[in-house]
Amino acid sequence: MNQDELRENANRLAARGKGLLAADESTGTIGKRLATIGVENTEDNRQAYRGMMFTAEGLGDFISGAILFEETLYQDHPDGESLVSKLGKLGVIPGIKVDKGLRPLPGANPVETWCTGLEGLVERAAKYYERGARFAKWRAVLQITDDGCPTALAVTENAWGLARYARACQESGLVPIVEPEILMDGAHGIDKTAEVQEHVLTEVYKACAENGVFLEGSLLKPSMTVAGADNPDETSADEVAKITVRTMERCVPAAVPGIMFLSGGLTEEDASVYLNTINSVPRKAPWSLTFSYGRALQQSCLQAWRGKDIEGGQKALLARARANSEAAMGEYVAGSQPSAQESLFEAGYKY
Repeated sequence: MNQDELRENANRLAARGKGLLAADESTGTIGKRLATIGVENTEDNRQAYRGMMFTAEGLGDFISGAILFEETLYQDHPDGESLVSKLGKLGVIPGIKVDKGLRPLPGANPVETWCTGLEGLVERAAKYYERGARFAKWRAVLQITDDGCPTALAVTENAWGLARYARACQESGLVPIVEPEILMDGAHGIDKTAEVQEHVLTEVYKACAENGVFLEGSLLKPSMTVAGADNPDETSADEVAKITVRTMERCVPAAVPGIMFLSGGLTEEDASVYLNTINSVPRKAPWSLTFSYGRALQQSCLQAWRGKDIEGGQKALLARARANSEAAMGEYVAGSQPSAQESLFEAGYKY
C-alpha cells in the first residue's frame, strides 16, 4: 500500500470546488437512459455519449474525477485516443466501478441486498491501475421499511463488504470510494433517516478500522439525510443541510479527506441547492463536502445531446458541473444555471 500516493489522489479528488462525475452506469442502466432519447443501446452509442462528455473543454475546472464502467475504461474515442487519455487532458482523474452488482441477501428481508465482486478484486484493481484508473467505487444499498429494514444482518454484511473492498483497492493503488447508499424509498421522516444513517456509518467505519483501511486515502459517498420520497411532510433545504452535517459529524472520522454526496434521485436543481445549503452550515470537521452525481449531472446533458448534438450536450453538462462546483463552495445562486426540471427518483433503484 502506497499511502503517500493514496493520500495525494484522495485530496486531489476532494479539492475545493470540485466533485465527481458518476458515469459508471451498467450496460442495462445506460440502456434505460438512452431509450428516453430514442437512442439504441449499442457499444458505439455508449462510446459516443461518454466520449461527448469526456471531451467537454473546461470540464476539469469543476470535475476532479470521473467514475467509469469497465467497458468505458478500455474504450477509445472515435479519433483513436483512449477515453482515459481524453479525461487526462481535461485534468480529470479516471476512476472505475469495481463491484459486480447487487444480489438478494439470504436470511434477510426480501428487499435487502448484498454487493458482489470481492473475489479476485486485488488482481482486477491492479489491472485497472495499470490502465490509468486511480480510484474505485463500490455501491452498497440499504433500505428503510416499516417492517424493520435495514436489518442487523444487512447492515453488518454491507459494512463488511465495503471495508473489504476498500482495503483490497488500496493494496493495488486505488483510492476507494465507500458508498453506503440509503434509498429514498418509503414514507419515513428525516429523523428516522438520520437514526439509520448514523448506525450504518458507525458500523462501516468500525469495519474499516478492523480491516486496516487507510482513511486518509479514502473517500465517503453517502446519501444526503433526507426524508423518504413518500413522506407527506415538506422538508426544507435548511433542515436537510443541518441534519446531514450533524449526521456526518457524529460518525465520519476527520481523517477522511472528502464526503462526496450522491444525488439519490433528487432533481438536478435540488441536488445543487441542497449541496449549497450543506456548505453553508458551520462545521468543525475539516473534510470537503462535495458531490458525486450521476443523474443530477447528466439528465439535461442527455436530453440536449440526443445522440447527435455534441455541442449542446457539452454545454448542458458544463452548466450543471459549474452549478455543483459553486454549490460545493456555498456560492451557488438557485436557478442561475439551466437544469432539467423532472424528478429523477426511481423507486427501488438497486440494479
